[in-house]
Amino acid sequence: MPIDLRSDTVTKPTEGMLRAMTSAEVGDDLFGEDPTINALERNVAALFGFEAGLFVPSGTMGNQLSLKVLTEPGDEVLIEKNGHIIHYEAAAASFISSVHLNTVAGERGKLAPGLLKDLPRGQYLWEPHTRVIALENSTNKGGGACYTRQELQDLRDFADKHDLFIHLDGARIWNAITATGIDPRFFGSIADTLSVCFSKGLGAPVGSMLLSSESRVQDARRYRKMLGGGMRQAGVLAAAADYAIEHHWKLLKFDHWRAKKLARAITECKKLSVDPETVETNIVIFDLKKQKATTALKKLKEEHVLMVPFGPKTLRATFHHHISDEGLEYTISILQKLFG
Repeated sequence: MPIDLRSDTVTKPTEGMLRAMTSAEVGDDLFGEDPTINALERNVAALFGFEAGLFVPSGTMGNQLSLKVLTEPGDEVLIEKNGHIIHYEAAAASFISSVHLNTVAGERGKLAPGLLKDLPRGQYLWEPHTRVIALENSTNKGGGACYTRQELQDLRDFADKHDLFIHLDGARIWNAITATGIDPRFFGSIADTLSVCFSKGLGAPVGSMLLSSESRVQDARRYRKMLGGGMRQAGVLAAAADYAIEHHWKLLKFDHWRAKKLARAITECKKLSVDPETVETNIVIFDLKKQKATTALKKLKEEHVLMVPFGPKTLRATFHHHISDEGLEYTISILQKLFG
């Protein structure tokens, strides 16, 4: 089996997770009768300090439903230029919500009030009405960077001053919490909507959740149906998510440790470049000094190591609970062999 570092989405259900799925009590979720989904929605909402939650098939749907319930057509969303919503969601914000995405150059995928201070608009009739600040924590294209508690509070204060909503894309918020130690309930005081993903670092096969107020979640529930995201006996999926929170969340610290060890090893490879101090969570983004990414990936694949391109001469390696210490050591040896 290859050492698959392409993404933390490549995991497969463990035996324990499969047992939880097959023993789940289920019902028709569109009738509100699936007890496993209902319990997961209540529990995750309470965990993060929100009134309600909505189980959805994907993180993209969680993000897009959030923008939909926070905006009107013609509104504007401020977002860091490398945000997931910009690059990996097929222009859904313009298609579904008819909103304008105004991209801002931040630092490692993160925004700050100083970058936004002159951007809110809507005073004149020819301007879009700025309505939402969209954040991502941890950042994907930013290499797994995390917001500090103070950074988030500063952004909340800025949003309040300018009468803006905050949407937080928390696809890897479990990693961010593990790295920073921030109490999950704090995010309920920062974000108006929060999407959390169960199928990345936590290793569930399917599923995310939108968290917000009861009224917004009810609106999102209807929009979910419109988009084809209404599910029936989906408690089997909710059971996997519940199992992942209980059993896999605590494993993320090992993913972070392995990522940092890989980064340190990359610094010893003459043909590679990385700043190990930027590795906070499970993602390592590093550069090739001479080779193209496509060439390097082909060589790595021949040695049974899989990564993804993140630029013409940039690669990304993402750790998850299927990567053991032995897999890490093998990866390091191959990097040294090919690029040392």
